[in-house]
Amino acid sequence: MVSAPDPVLLGALLAVSLGALVASVFVRDYIRAVIAFAGGSAFLAAVFALFGATFVAVLELTVGAGVTAVLFLVSITLTEGREAGE
Repeated sequence: MVSAPDPVLLGALLAVSLGALVASVFVRDYIRAVIAFAGGSAFLAAVFALFGATFVAVLELTVGAGVTAVLFLVSITLTEGREAGE
């Protein structure tokens, strides 16, 4: 059985994760939004690891922060500078 995580550390990780994920919505630059999204996902993976769910943490880190961020970056670079209707 996993002991309860430190509430201060848990609160700090959740606050940073929530801040990064909210910032990814409101940032105007797409690249910075993807970086904020990946960072928020990485901190969320740390929260999962703190609770002892290592498989979920690794999955969140690889899919949430890794693959999704790479796909977003590729799609941004392929469509950069194009307006709708061009």
